[in-house]
Amino acid sequence: MKLHNTDKKILLLYDFLAVRGGAERVLLTLYQALDAHVCVGFVSRDSFGDEISARDLIDLKAQSRFGPVKIARVLGAFSRVGKNRKTAGSYTTRIYAGSYSVLAFSRDHPGQSIYYCHTPPRFMYDLREMYMGQLPFWQRPLVAGLRRWLLPRYEAAVKGMDCVVANSENVRRRLKRYVGVDARVIHPPVDTRMFRWLGQKDYFLSTARLEPLKRVDRIVLAFLDMPDQHLVVASGGSDEELLRTMAGDAPNIRFTGWQRDIELATLTGNARATIYLPLDEDFGMSPVESMAAGKPVIGVAEGGILETVVDGKTGVLLHPDFTIEDIRDAVKEMTASRALSMRPACEARASMFTRERFLDSMEKLILRLGCKVSDRPDSCFQGRE
Repeated sequence: MKLHNTDKKILLLYDFLAVRGGAERVLLTLYQALDAHVCVGFVSRDSFGDEISARDLIDLKAQSRFGPVKIARVLGAFSRVGKNRKTAGSYTTRIYAGSYSVLAFSRDHPGQSIYYCHTPPRFMYDLREMYMGQLPFWQRPLVAGLRRWLLPRYEAAVKGMDCVVANSENVRRRLKRYVGVDARVIHPPVDTRMFRWLGQKDYFLSTARLEPLKRVDRIVLAFLDMPDQHLVVASGGSDEELLRTMAGDAPNIRFTGWQRDIELATLTGNARATIYLPLDEDFGMSPVESMAAGKPVIGVAEGGILETVVDGKTGVLLHPDFTIEDIRDAVKEMTASRALSMRPACEARASMFTRERFLDSMEKLILRLGCKVSDRPDSCFQGRE
């Protein structure tokens, strides 16, 4: 399905392409459908290969191995893009799909600007204290200074957009509470042609990034006490070494590292069920991918997961204050036969979040906004009805 991009003047802006998470898959879906150009802070070719053609890619090359420096470089690069009318300003439609990329926004740019928000930067808002507490003492002043610099610029950019879209009701509420902006909700897409039932092997699957916020450590601890149950951890992140050390040589826990989409779909399609327990998740594409493959989800009853997983029908939702024992109980109760019985409901639920629905909603939004700004003399949508 291709959207109507008759003028070839659409630019997608995203923070950086380093890992293959849900937000990155949304960007790739838009790129493939819109035949657009893509501007990113930097890109890892190891993870993304040539999925974005070199002729369509604006790589700002703002990479750094040091976290705070990396963020500062990315922010600086996008700020310069916003001031240069020959880059972002030369496109008639700009879709900002990353929290840092909005720094490229300028009210002087012609045409329309859309912000597809996966979440406001949580280190500036609801999880500020948690993030600061995890930093080495000497880094905290640097991050505090970065927050003071970024916060007013981020909020000004978001408030200046022609339209703000949230990926979930959960994120829509965050935007209203912290930024004072009303957003419409368009849920992210899941490729139900790729994620599908392949069989049922005897393992549970975790695909969440290995970061503290995702709480994969609790899953590992639960399986260490269940040698008869098997866990596959198919992702990477800053906690990977810590979690591998925690698991030790446990024969029932296997780490695969980041997987390409087809490999991830194969692991999902053959699992008994998946486990996804992040803290107040923005939306969470992994549970929907799991359900598309007919696999129930052991999740947590908070955040965006409440918009996707139906407790008792397409999975089991633990209390937000769940314990390790709660995870163990849910795993033991998710027998092969129970998981199989949930397959029809899972597949039906996933059909509400298809690629086609997402693209149809985005196309209508782009065309509606095009009409809205058609009175501007430099708009490519003049005369469109």
